[in-house]
Amino acid sequence: MTYKTLLLACMAAFVIPLSIAQTPGADTRLTNDSPGTSGYISAFTLATGTAYTDPVLSECSIARGRQNEPAVAVDPRNVSVLIGSSNDYCGVYSTVVNGTPVPLGPIWLGYYRSENGGTSFQSSLVPGYPGDVSPFASLAHIRTASSGDPVIAWDNHGRVFMGSESSGDPAGTKKTFGDVWVARYVNPAGEGGASINDGKQFAGSEIVQHGSSAPNLLGNFQDKTALEVDRTGGPCDGTVYFSWVRFSGNGGVAAYLSRSTDHGATFSQPTKLTESVQLLQTPDIAITGNGHVYITWNEARVAGQTVDAVAYSKSTDCGQSFSRPVTLQTFTRYRPLDVSSPEPISIPASSLDDPSGEEERGAPGAISRDCGDFDTHCNAGYTFFRVDALGTQVRSTADQFDPTNEFVYIVYDASKPGTLVSTGTSYGSAGLGVGSQAGIFFTRLDGATGSHTTPVLVDNQAVGHQIYPDVSADGGVLHLLWWDSRNDAFYSPTRPIGNSATGVTGPALDVFATTSTNHGDSFATSTRVTDVTSNPNFEQFSNREIPFAGDYLWITSMGSFSYGAWTDWRNTVQGTDPRETPEDEDAASADVHQCRTFSTSLGAWSGDLCPHAGGIDQDIFGDHTP
Repeated sequence: MTYKTLLLACMAAFVIPLSIAQTPGADTRLTNDSPGTSGYISAFTLATGTAYTDPVLSECSIARGRQNEPAVAVDPRNVSVLIGSSNDYCGVYSTVVNGTPVPLGPIWLGYYRSENGGTSFQSSLVPGYPGDVSPFASLAHIRTASSGDPVIAWDNHGRVFMGSESSGDPAGTKKTFGDVWVARYVNPAGEGGASINDGKQFAGSEIVQHGSSAPNLLGNFQDKTALEVDRTGGPCDGTVYFSWVRFSGNGGVAAYLSRSTDHGATFSQPTKLTESVQLLQTPDIAITGNGHVYITWNEARVAGQTVDAVAYSKSTDCGQSFSRPVTLQTFTRYRPLDVSSPEPISIPASSLDDPSGEEERGAPGAISRDCGDFDTHCNAGYTFFRVDALGTQVRSTADQFDPTNEFVYIVYDASKPGTLVSTGTSYGSAGLGVGSQAGIFFTRLDGATGSHTTPVLVDNQAVGHQIYPDVSADGGVLHLLWWDSRNDAFYSPTRPIGNSATGVTGPALDVFATTSTNHGDSFATSTRVTDVTSNPNFEQFSNREIPFAGDYLWITSMGSFSYGAWTDWRNTVQGTDPRETPEDEDAASADVHQCRTFSTSLGAWSGDLCPHAGGIDQDIFGDHTP
């Protein structure tokens, strides 16, 4: 019996406990930062048995803060164990000084652990954040004061790896370090320890690639991370692959990959995967059953056009070298845009009130990918979150336990052919003034031949936009999920998600999922996963001026077991913004609860004096998926 045959037999024997539901049930909160939940008990406590906390983790237990860009991964040795993460803002606020909320901690990677198949999670942070004085802090060989774009992958030996891009300067300067790094967790008892303890003890973090530490993103800035580990049992087994996009201040952009053959202790010099293109986003890593590595991405080659492409590069030698990029499929992107047109009253954001750096601002007349109030106001009057930087998402995976096929499964959200329409305003999703309907497309690449199937719509609905897909395949079953606005009462291809014709916003997004047992030749009827439809356009960022939803969702699976995670606004407390006189177009439908005072002597408003009151309560939820 080969190693892979033995592994598949073991999977069939224990990987799907009967106690874990395989269809959506009650949504579970991964980010337990509500008062009274004591959710953010340190993961160090779980690993060492010695109680530990600090002021940052104490703040995180009451924060009711913001979390977005979730990741979640199931242990291939035991599907009761899941690790989740997100951009976690829980430690950002601690107190108010002279009318201004002062940040205690950074935006950092969450570490959310479940040992009951996703029914509940213990929430904490990856070590190394500013303010971490635990015995584990010295193992985090990183140098930055913020962290984001979390990605997660397991090996077959009880280790879990968590990757990040990281930018803030601990000294508080405007330098954007632009590093990327990978953390690793192990089983405290080693590979032979009980699998329920897999990935439980922090073993260290290492920088994979330094940025150039230039102010305001003008140097080399690493972003858009991807992470995968070889679990095939073959010659590349245990190799950790980490990919990212490097943005240079001179306008250059390219995808890179580095690998580790010592379980994340060190990483190779990066390999440049792509030629120069106009814009490149969302690299993803797929490893087929024979150990071949595929990197996919979304690229735009011609400035001013809305046609993008799925492209990929391939390695057959454990990531030591890669083929030249291959363009697989072109499509019309879905990317909501408008023209920036600040309102007469401009309220400057305080860097202390919101150090997130997740928003995009432009001078009047500039193209804007997200719109809100004051200097983030746009011509058409809508309030909407950005749909990634390039627009269309490209995600890919492969079944590492498939001994026969070299299939790579690729999903992306693009404008559906035949849905392009004039919006009658400056807003557009397929170019300014041109609206469209977004749908989820699927294609299967046969790496052995280089051929691919004709892209198909996974779930062709007449109503609603579908964005942010993800796909997982380990163990013979293909699982997909995405955000879907079919329950948006205001849906129109001429407007952003969740916006009425007058700019009022409302609940708009659910998560839907489907599955395939025949390599994507057909898909089951989609299933609604979320219990609550929520409003993604709440203005929770940039001093409560603009929405931000993150750049992706996540799904993980092993055989028939599958679990998805998403950003959610069901706990956001709506309110009014006292600075808006008169009220703007959204009729307070996008405003969040906040408390401010106006200083007549200074002629200025204070920051939000009640950040714990729910106005910025943005959460990560998860559930089992089909």
